[in-house]
Amino acid sequence: MNKKKVAIIGCGNLGTSIANGLLVNKDEYDLIVTRRNTNGLEPLKKKGATVTSDNIEACMESDIILLSLKPYNIQSVLSQLKGELKDKIVVSLATGVSTVDLKSYSRLDHVFRAMPNTATDVKESITCLCSSKQTAMNEDVITLFNKIGATIEIDEDLMDSATILGACGIAYAMRFIRAMIQGGIEIGFDASTAGAIVNQTVKGAAQLLLERKHHPEFEIDKVTTPKGCTIVGLNEMEHNGFSSSLIKGIVSSYDKINS
Repeated sequence: MNKKKVAIIGCGNLGTSIANGLLVNKDEYDLIVTRRNTNGLEPLKKKGATVTSDNIEACMESDIILLSLKPYNIQSVLSQLKGELKDKIVVSLATGVSTVDLKSYSRLDHVFRAMPNTATDVKESITCLCSSKQTAMNEDVITLFNKIGATIEIDEDLMDSATILGACGIAYAMRFIRAMIQGGIEIGFDASTAGAIVNQTVKGAAQLLLERKHHPEFEIDKVTTPKGCTIVGLNEMEHNGFSSSLIKGIVSSYDKINS
């Protein structure tokens, strides 16, 4: 089997998470990662990635190019690379940079956008994908991101929303988990035990919804008995704005992207 060669250009936190996920599939992918200062990429080198600060060289050697760059760096980097991108699959991970702009900067006829999250590190990301041609999502792109989680194809006008719900959502979920652990400590557990209980509880809750396809309220009803402790806790959380504050946070993050 011919292995695909993948370059991650600008390998910061998200790029490193993707690299860690892909390096589990060494029989399928050869990985090149770039960063201006490559010292922080030594752990990836030890796992088998090729490390370089030369973006042009990385693109020349690759079939699939993932642009893991800040939005304000996309134009300048693509301007430098455009001579090496012919016949390459180019996927941008940058928030707010449209496929129209990507095509203009790269002089390519067809480009892709992807919005994964840092759970790529453990092959559990949700990655939203779109293409500059609505009916032409590339199978190699889908396969790559399916190796590090699950994928959903969406319209490009929802990519900002995907950033908030899927990528920023990791932080929202972590903050919820942290609060649960703090509550567990207050009612008597040490931090380690509280963390183990909460982490598995959250994982189990998500797995129930993924496998059973139920609405969350269906599963909530199973554990909210009349006059029980669960409904008392839920009501207290709602009295203090639990759901509304989360919704407001999501909307505020979305407004920030579009401001």
